[in-house]
Amino acid sequence: MKLVFIAKDPNTNGENCPTVWVDPETRDMVIQGWKADADTEAECLTSGHIPESEAIVRVPARMVAAIREACRVAEGADIR
Repeated sequence: MKLVFIAKDPNTNGENCPTVWVDPETRDMVIQGWKADADTEAECLTSGHIPESEAIVRVPARMVAAIREACRVAEGADIR
């Protein structure tokens, strides 16, 4: 599998930071973010169970443009 890199958090040094990719075969978005804290996870659990195979992550609002770009790519507009 070769992921298409979209962007890293623009306000970091480029290491260990939120990142967005798209899988060109499945068109899934792959998102690296900060692990949610216990309070955030508890709030999310009010909507339903979180399976062991899933995780709650936080991605900073400043990454909205990168996520929009990933959506555009995932929709097939530009798989590089």
